[in-house]
Amino acid sequence: MTHNDDTTDDDAAATGAQYAADELDTTHVSKVDGGTVALAFSGGLDTTVCVPLLEDLYGYDEVVGVTVDVGQPDAEFVEAEETAAALDLEHYVVDATEEFADLCFDSVTANATYQGYPLGTALARPVIAEAIADVAGDVGADAVAHGCTGKGNDQLRFEAVWRDTDMAVVAPVRELGLTREFEQAYAAKLGLPVEGGNEGDWSVDTNLWSRSVEGKDLEDPAFVPGEEIYDWTTEPGQVTEPTLVQIGFADGQPTGVSVLEGAESVVETAAEAVTDAADAGEAKTAVGTGKPVAVIEFLNALAGAYGVGRTDMMEDRMLGLKVRENYEHPAATVLHAAHEALEGLVLTKDERDFKATVDDEWSQKAYEGLVHSPLSQALDGFLDVVSEKTEGTATVKLAAGQARVVGRDSEHAVYSESAASFDTSTVDGIEQADATGVAKYHGFQDRLANSATSETEDEESTETTVTADD
Repeated sequence: MTHNDDTTDDDAAATGAQYAADELDTTHVSKVDGGTVALAFSGGLDTTVCVPLLEDLYGYDEVVGVTVDVGQPDAEFVEAEETAAALDLEHYVVDATEEFADLCFDSVTANATYQGYPLGTALARPVIAEAIADVAGDVGADAVAHGCTGKGNDQLRFEAVWRDTDMAVVAPVRELGLTREFEQAYAAKLGLPVEGGNEGDWSVDTNLWSRSVEGKDLEDPAFVPGEEIYDWTTEPGQVTEPTLVQIGFADGQPTGVSVLEGAESVVETAAEAVTDAADAGEAKTAVGTGKPVAVIEFLNALAGAYGVGRTDMMEDRMLGLKVRENYEHPAATVLHAAHEALEGLVLTKDERDFKATVDDEWSQKAYEGLVHSPLSQALDGFLDVVSEKTEGTATVKLAAGQARVVGRDSEHAVYSESAASFDTSTVDGIEQADATGVAKYHGFQDRLANSATSETEDEESTETTVTADD
């Protein structure tokens, strides 16, 4: 373990263990006599301090760190690997990017949003939890652990997966009531490799689909953040030439993206953002053929250059807390807009109305981290069937912070141009005058109800009128 130069490993460990024992309430700690625990490990302050706490206060012989790749920046993996090495921690990195991208595309089919923003972090957590559980099983771990607090949603999303295993679940930050101040002091006493526990001004969570920013001044709902909180999106208006992209769909899922016209330099830069491509040509092929990871990376860079996909909101968490959140989600914004526009063309009104209810339920379960619940699976069944007709293209214009659908096309369109046109006298053979009877009946019951209410009010008014003779 890395430590201060004027101490030994044993001295630092003893000092840290004693400090933890003196400062913390261990009432909720379930002490064990050895064994292995698999820890969701990022290399940040929270999960780094969890390593010695799991050993010293909980009694585990071995802590195994697991980092799951769902599209985070490379710097985060470097930090995790360097910190794990400094802690002499057995460390695994699991690539779940493609699995996560597939779930993101599923969320497009369900138009999955929560209180107005496209779900991102909520979708990633079950994927991460399942990958950690798999590693834990492979190494014969007795328990799994996370560094979540008792105030957020992620503790619930992780544990919904883990409590379906035979392994114990450990949550040191929650169970010990850790504060950032304690973690910094504890890290300093042990000489932990967390740069004094200073992780920057904001708490940032990034994955392939979205980037969230919270904490510090952002906790004040009235605080107006500057451009420095954004990383994926530039200030709207910086790129002045619009770009038109066409999104293909089949069975409600994106099948490819093509650029029809626009800012060539911005498009080329977006192609360079596709990580699993040797050159721009290979990147464009991957994007054009609908490789989920490539499509998301490309649209994040392209739409982000136009400032598309920013959300600043007050979010209601599962535990009842209301928090200020800032999100970036350029690709999600574009794909959601395109998909909803195409649905508007191919689905009947009844289908659209009912699907909106299904989408809301799917989104709620996804927000809770319960994408594999019985209800979610039943909803998937409906989505699979209703989306069979969601095939075609939607054209999206990117400009000045907006992703605006400007065209859609499908052979399954529930649309007749001749019937809807103002330039034809009939509705595909139905005379316009035939609508007169419908118009007479339309609102008939409401008129009856209003008339009855009016007559009742008139009678009551007459009964209560007092004249001078009375």
